[in-house]
Amino acid sequence: MVFKILHVIVLASVKYFVTLPYAMIIGLDYIPAVAAVLIGGIGGFLLFYYLSKPIIRIIDAKWPCICRIVPSFIRVRYQHFCERRKLVKAKIFTRRNRFLARMKTSYGFWGIIVATPLFLTVPVGAFLANKYYSHRKRLILYMILSFVGWAAVLSGFIHLFPKVFF
Repeated sequence: MVFKILHVIVLASVKYFVTLPYAMIIGLDYIPAVAAVLIGGIGGFLLFYYLSKPIIRIIDAKWPCICRIVPSFIRVRYQHFCERRKLVKAKIFTRRNRFLARMKTSYGFWGIIVATPLFLTVPVGAFLANKYYSHRKRLILYMILSFVGWAAVLSGFIHLFPKVFF
């Protein structure tokens, strides 16, 4: 039982949306399953949110060393990857940059808050929230409320269709 709860907590800290149905399918009771999913989702968000800024700083500081260590056959094939960091303010529009820009302009702050538990993984949502909206005072509160709200929606879905999960 304890191993199942720990497993659900670890899974919820990475991919939140599928965890509550999974917890029901593996045989956890309702209250421990919801508690484990909430602890895992909120704890995972807080962990990845506070770790993303130092990791970004370390990568930016060590990037020239990383590019020198990379083997030459990889450096030749992905030469633009190391050179891109040398450019001061020139924007290179890649598929990822376009996706992030579209996400930010179309959905913005509330899109990241709502989509993190549902569509995005918890680490990606925490990274995007930290990168673009870390200056907002109530970001963490809104994200926690989003996790709680999606847990309520998922548990309502489980109560509407109990034969699927039990």
